Amino acid sequence: MIENNAQQFSLHLSNLAVKALIEEAELTPKPGLVDKKDSGTHTDMTLDLMIKSAYGLSSTFRSIAEASYKEKPSLSLREKIAAIGRSGEATMFKTTGGINTHKGAIWALGLLVSSAAMHRNDTMETIVHSAGRLARFHDRHQPKIQTNGLRVNEKYGVLGAKGEALLGFPHIREFSFPILHDSRTKGISEDLSRLNALLSLMANIDDTCILHRGGMDALYHTKQQAKEILERGLEWDAGHWVILEKLDHTLHLFNASPGGSADLLAATLFLDYLYQEKTIRYEKKSIGGNPIGSLNL
Repeated sequence: MIENNAQQFSLHLSNLAVKALIEEAELTPKPGLVDKKDSGTHTDMTLDLMIKSAYGLSSTFRSIAEASYKEKPSLSLREKIAAIGRSGEATMFKTTGGINTHKGAIWALGLLVSSAAMHRNDTMETIVHSAGRLARFHDRHQPKIQTNGLRVNEKYGVLGAKGEALLGFPHIREFSFPILHDSRTKGISEDLSRLNALLSLMANIDDTCILHRGGMDALYHTKQQAKEILERGLEWDAGHWVILEKLDHTLHLFNASPGGSADLLAATLFLDYLYQEKTIRYEKKSIGGNPIGSLNL
C-alpha cells in the first residue's frame, strides 16, 4: 500500500513514469521506433540506451511530484516544474552522450506526474484537465532557443507536443486510452493492445518528429497506413502484419520516426497504471454502439 505522504507517493509516481518509458521502448514490433527487434530509423539509439535514459530520469519525475503534491495549478508551480524538467533534460543528455532520447516525454509525463501528485485518488478527467491548465501558464524563464519542434510548428502550423498538453491531451483521451482498453476487452494480448494504442496515435496526430525528418509526405503516408491497419479491426490477422511491415518500410524510406506518438504512448501507459491500481477513476461509455472512453473535458 502506498504511504499517504509526499515522499512515498512521489517515489511511486516516479517509478510508474520510468516504467512507462521502459515498457514503451520494449514494446515490439514498433514501426520506425527503437524496440527489442532493432533501432528503427534511429542510427544513434539502442534499446539499452533508451532504458538507461529512462532510469536516469527517475529523480526528475520524483522532484516534479514532490513539488506538486496536493498543490494547485499556478504560475509558480509551472515555473518550478519547468526548471526541474530542464535539469532533467541536462541529465538525459549527460546520460546519453548528447542524444535526445526523451525530451518530449519529459514534457508530457512531467505534466501528468505533476497533475497526478496534485490530485491523488481523483478522476482521469481531473488529471488531464489539470495538466492542461498547468501547461497554459507561461514559463517566464524558458530559454529563447529555436528547437526542432518549434521549427516544425512554425513551418507546418501544427500544434505539436506543447499543443497536445495545452488542450488536455485530447489524443490520449479520444484515441489511445480507450483503444487500449477496448482491445483488452476483446481478449487481445497486452502487447497487441498497446500496439493498437500506438497506431491510433500515429493515425491521428501531426507528429512533429515525423515532420522534422520526413516532411508532409511522410506524415501523410504514416497516417494513412496506420488508419488502414486500424480499419481492419483491433483483432490482428495476417493482413494487419503485412500493412505494419509496409508502414515500417515507409518510415525507413523517409528516414522518419513517430517519436511524438511514442511519447504519448508512454503517457497513456502511465495513466493506465494509475487506473489499474485505482489511484484514478475512469468511466467507459458506449457511443454509437462502440464502447469508448469518455472524459468529457
